[in-house]
Amino acid sequence: MRNAVIRSSGAYLPKRRLTNAYFDETLGENVSEWLETNLEIYERRWCAPEESAVDLAEHASLQALERAGLEAKDLDLIIVATDTPEYLTPATAAVLQYRLQAGHAGSFDLNAACAGFVMGLDVGAKYIRTDQRYKHVLVVGVYAISKFLDPLHKKTATLFADGAGAIILSAEETEDRGYLDSELITLGQYFDGMGIYGVGTKNPLTPEAVANKEHVLKTNYRFPPTLNPQMWTTISRNMLKRLELKPADIDQYFLTQININSIRKTLDNLKLPHEKAHTAMRNYAYTGSACIPIAFNDAWEKGKLTPNSYVFFIGSGSGLTFAGTAFKL
Repeated sequence: MRNAVIRSSGAYLPKRRLTNAYFDETLGENVSEWLETNLEIYERRWCAPEESAVDLAEHASLQALERAGLEAKDLDLIIVATDTPEYLTPATAAVLQYRLQAGHAGSFDLNAACAGFVMGLDVGAKYIRTDQRYKHVLVVGVYAISKFLDPLHKKTATLFADGAGAIILSAEETEDRGYLDSELITLGQYFDGMGIYGVGTKNPLTPEAVANKEHVLKTNYRFPPTLNPQMWTTISRNMLKRLELKPADIDQYFLTQININSIRKTLDNLKLPHEKAHTAMRNYAYTGSACIPIAFNDAWEKGKLTPNSYVFFIGSGSGLTFAGTAFKL
């Protein structure tokens, strides 16, 4: 059986480091206490003025390639999951393909907001499983959201941050490891809850739109706080049932890193210890479509993952979009 296996990972965080104290000073109030007590976020990284999404993606990709023992010319496909692209058009993936000098590898962007990376893994794995021409697929999640933030908006500026993570999927003749299952769900009734609404065809970026800050991330209402845990639990249970596994059989759950309490509630629902979900929020805050590969790479580097480990990737993003994929390492 031809399957897609996780061959390597990589990550990159910008050098510009902002602690909570920076926002205490900038906003003129104590936000550190709430961030640290409720979200366990202490610092984050933002792009330098000259950095953009493809810079972050390139660094993460090069690390993943080096660890895989591959050259960029070995890649057959590049998928970039982002909703903070280099340009509205052309695709960020095309720019990355050129920067890497990846031969004539196919490339495209995938925008499912912060669930995009997990969907990218699903798509990349299915290319490998169904088409013999695809042997190595690079999947990158990148977030340069600081370019679209109002730095004085307390609820977004303190939570959202930049970064990139990458995974290389490779073809292997095996029945013992690799891609196992996936599930995609959308609750489109929440499309207007959070997003950047002023740079598309619905609301073109006019001088008036800029004055109204339509080009920055906006939160229009609060999502039900139980929604993420409910959806993540449902996706987990559905995949477990199809795979004939129990919750405890999964070695690590990599969940969207937006709220530590939602992650813990999901594990409580599955009757699992909180250590089953590795997080990287403390130092990197919320990095959107990059947060899951960043957390995975961090766990890999810290020795929390070994051959034969079962892992679930479950993401959620504006839309609202939800995605889960299961792999055996």
